[in-house]
Amino acid sequence: MKAFIHEAELPFPVRRVWEWHMRPGALERLLPPWEDARIVSRRGGIDDGGRIHLRVRRGPIRVDIRVRHTDFEPERHFADEQSSGPLGPCVHRHEFEPRGTDACLVRDRIEYGRPERGIRALASSTIEGEMKRYFRFRARRIGHDLARHSAYDGPPLRVAVTGSGGFIGSALSHFLTTGGHEVVPIVRTPPDRERGEVHWDPSGGRIEGERLDGLDAVVHLAGESISGGRWTPARKREIWRSRVEGTRLLVGALNQLRDPPRTLVSASAIGYYGDRGSERLAEGSGPGVGFLPDLCREWEAEALKARSSGTRVVALRTGLVLSPAGGALGTMLLPFKLGVGGRLGSGRQFVSWIDHDDMVALVHHALVTPSLGGPVNATSPYPVANATFTTRLGRALRRPTLLPVPSLGVRGVLGEMGRALLLESARVLPDAALESGFRFEFGGVDESLAHQLGRATPPDR
Repeated sequence: MKAFIHEAELPFPVRRVWEWHMRPGALERLLPPWEDARIVSRRGGIDDGGRIHLRVRRGPIRVDIRVRHTDFEPERHFADEQSSGPLGPCVHRHEFEPRGTDACLVRDRIEYGRPERGIRALASSTIEGEMKRYFRFRARRIGHDLARHSAYDGPPLRVAVTGSGGFIGSALSHFLTTGGHEVVPIVRTPPDRERGEVHWDPSGGRIEGERLDGLDAVVHLAGESISGGRWTPARKREIWRSRVEGTRLLVGALNQLRDPPRTLVSASAIGYYGDRGSERLAEGSGPGVGFLPDLCREWEAEALKARSSGTRVVALRTGLVLSPAGGALGTMLLPFKLGVGGRLGSGRQFVSWIDHDDMVALVHHALVTPSLGGPVNATSPYPVANATFTTRLGRALRRPTLLPVPSLGVRGVLGEMGRALLLESARVLPDAALESGFRFEFGGVDESLAHQLGRATPPDR
């Protein structure tokens, strides 16, 4: 048997660290974003007898991992025994040791046997190297999440979320539940009442509004993807309907409640500003001209109508959200890994971006900060030129970025959508977030890419 040990000291009491691990969503928060890792099924919690089935894909390779939880002792340790997986007989022991009253040492001790054939194709270097990469990421994310939760000293919240299964919504839901909050998913599929789901049908104009009565907040993220394909007239109508009419349906239901939520956080986009070159754009800047500015203006106007029932409304104008798990970065990774990535058009257009973890934290900040209202730019304080962004991505992946894509090529393949999303420039600054006290964990694009791609090395033991 081989052994691997990783230790990280966290500046939080052992009880708080333990409770974070016990809550729903903890495992999902710990899955590395650079891997296609999914939970297929689970039974029970992490006390003795609980079981989890994970599936990891890399290219054509699929690995199924089945574990059962054993050796459970509250605030001290628990173990995962692998019943099937790539490392042969394998036991992962999680240990928690107090370091005084305000710190906790988390130790991950893994003993494994002879790896199965194909495991080295799954790992990018060595098995131990991948483990170090993974556990360093875990320690960093746990520390950041606990810091965000510790800064809020109010009661647990009940938060309904549309788009709870999406790129941002799923991460937000797991972040909230690990912080002790309750998430009420608003779903289009038949609702699971045991999970407290609420049904809505935006295209049919139906929503179970009565089930939203008495909630603390609603986060509205659902809508047809803006970047999902060429903007044909039919697609524009569908985007408009899902974003504007969907928001109208939700807000109309909230305004009819006896006890409406105190807060509505509704998605918007920096497309509100249009093509503005190098102009510095804050929340007070006016809208641009074109389909996206018109869409965002109407979208936000529908959300702001919730104020009529006394609800505080925050419209998050979201930039490019960085995570290999989805969004634009997830789409870009393959060509850049193959060494055929490069700047788009002139490369001088500004990319206003935000780290995925910071995006989730900003939604949480909007929920718990009563002074925040109206439009809020969800972007890093440091937007970069497209040429700079692509160079930094290539550097993070250790790949060249020598093949630019001309503007004509972008327009020819993607039409109006490609021009608006990839070639137009918006230098957007998060003045409202900063003034309200929000702290960006990943202000620089290098830091964000290193974290999301598992290249960062936070302090650990």
